[in-house]
Amino acid sequence: MYIIERMIYQVPYRRFAIIIILIISVILGGTVGYHLIEKWSLIESFYMTVITISTVGFAEVAPLSHFGRIFTVILIMTGVVIITTGVSLIFSSVIEGTFGEIMRRQRMEKKLAKMKNHFIICGSGVVGEDVMNEFIRAQAPFVIIEKNADVLTSLLKKFPDTINVNGDATDDEILKKAGIEQAKGIIAVLGNDADNLFICVTARALNPHLRIIARAIVSEAINKLKRAGADYVFSPEKIGGVRLAAAALKPTVTSFLDAVLKGEYLNLVLDEVEVQKDSSIVDKTLKETNISKDIGIIIVALKSAVLNKLNFNPSSDTKINSGDVLISFGTPEQIGQLRKVCRASMKIL
Repeated sequence: MYIIERMIYQVPYRRFAIIIILIISVILGGTVGYHLIEKWSLIESFYMTVITISTVGFAEVAPLSHFGRIFTVILIMTGVVIITTGVSLIFSSVIEGTFGEIMRRQRMEKKLAKMKNHFIICGSGVVGEDVMNEFIRAQAPFVIIEKNADVLTSLLKKFPDTINVNGDATDDEILKKAGIEQAKGIIAVLGNDADNLFICVTARALNPHLRIIARAIVSEAINKLKRAGADYVFSPEKIGGVRLAAAALKPTVTSFLDAVLKGEYLNLVLDEVEVQKDSSIVDKTLKETNISKDIGIIIVALKSAVLNKLNFNPSSDTKINSGDVLISFGTPEQIGQLRKVCRASMKIL
């Protein structure tokens, strides 16, 4: 049923309408022509026109005159050309559209099979689109899951290259199809707390190491989502009030933080980089690494993998361990250089 619906949907309706109009015009022209030339009734003229352009080979209504035969030849040639061309165009449009959809889906499945360390965004509403925009800006890999096919079609017009899965994000098989077992994290932004709660439970069971971010529609659901396995829960209801108060009481600070998070302030961004175990800066102090001096980046804070807490404005004697997260402030190029240093055993240039 789905394939038939897609086939019908792919037909170019304007072209189809033009073909129908041309066929009707030929039938009307033939009917009027026979009526005027042979003096037949309109019913007889219509019947003669239909059997002529359809080339079924039925007997003539009455013997044709000399002019009637010439008119019939012209009518046959015109009718055959229009009908065969029209049918050909319609079927080619259907076939091309169907195979085009099949090829697009196959390419999508190949991309999905190769994805690793990506995020899965469940829901493509207003919040979901904002999340997608940020991921695209950060050039971070993600897959979008959307249940409503019409909403997904509309979304792909805005983000045509987005890797997507059409289905229910609360379904285990849909999550597996989106690559949850190889994913780095999942963001549940559906418009229902129960669905987001179910995603948290299911996602945690499918991938225990997954980072889960969930949206809470009402503040009462925050603790439930955390108990269900969410690492971070954001509530527009809570965040909205805090941001409004901050914008009123600390307008300059708020504007600065907004600009920094979006990378709009002098091309500077606030980002986090995890130190890998084979990095050259492991077991060294910040002073020994010369990160701030050689890269020119500011280490705003350090999240210790050992103590699992943030150390704001760490001193130069702070020791860096494997798994620590450096919260840094600098240009995208400086962040990129720091990421390379924290990833592999290489010296700072």
